[in-house]
Amino acid sequence: MWSEEITRNIQTVAESLLREGKVDLVLGYQAGTSPVRTAPAFIRTPQEASLLVWNPFCENNLSVYLPRRKERVAIIAKGCDARAAVVAVQENQISRDRLVIVGLACSGIIDRRRLALAVEVDQIRGFSLAGDSLGLETESGGQVQLELSGLLADSCQTCTHRSAPIADIFIGQRMPEREVEDEFAQVRSFEALSSQERWRHFMDMAEKCIRCYACRSACPLCYCQECIVDQTQPQWFGKTTATEDVLAYHIMRAFHLAGRCVDCGACSRACPMGLDLRLLNKKLQKEVKELYQYVPGLSLEEMPALGTYRTDDPQTCITEK
Repeated sequence: MWSEEITRNIQTVAESLLREGKVDLVLGYQAGTSPVRTAPAFIRTPQEASLLVWNPFCENNLSVYLPRRKERVAIIAKGCDARAAVVAVQENQISRDRLVIVGLACSGIIDRRRLALAVEVDQIRGFSLAGDSLGLETESGGQVQLELSGLLADSCQTCTHRSAPIADIFIGQRMPEREVEDEFAQVRSFEALSSQERWRHFMDMAEKCIRCYACRSACPLCYCQECIVDQTQPQWFGKTTATEDVLAYHIMRAFHLAGRCVDCGACSRACPMGLDLRLLNKKLQKEVKELYQYVPGLSLEEMPALGTYRTDDPQTCITEK
């Protein structure tokens, strides 16, 4: 849900929280280096609140900035951002009494790569929104009309919780939980491949990965002060672009996110090589949901799947040969 009214309301709420001394920092979005880009905004004074924007280019998951913050923080949060913030609270990365979640409903963010296939991005001088239509003004004065639905990021197309499930302040109207025919269709298609085809997929990924760690930096739940790949004593695996090192990194990261990943898609969007890094995470998300009926980030009271023990937990990994 995008409108100038919601942008103004975000600015008003941020200004009020700072002016009344309820928070020390507001995390939001501001205009980026082009009309179709935004950047994270760190708003510390009431006057700066006017910088905040809200549009389908607000792609960053701002919860990445929450771990270990000591000041009182308000975060402008769409559904996936708010869910990541809830996980951060559960894992004691930020105190709940120092966090104000300003929730929003999100119709989906635009995938920059899909937009670039439709129009020369550096020629865009402005945009407008009308329903499900994105209007673009080009440098030559021309107008381009595109359907938003065809530009949405992959994670948005399978998103079931478009509104922040937990919010101290909610701006605009909540969107109901979305019915997705098969949230894990991509995973099921991958599972149906032969073992050789699946292995080839991971080999292709390993060959393209340049180990830049952009996925790790963009992920709101990769917050270890020392990542396992940076350890030297002991050194679990190398930091080279050799196939075995690359696969070890991605598989280990996926396992560390099991039962925690909120499928915001930040990792895939950050990857300069265009790798579909969601697939591994989505596979583990499917396993956790089916085995333990757990979806992360929806409740502060419900214990995380891997932080809970039940006597009736399925233990097929132990009992099956």
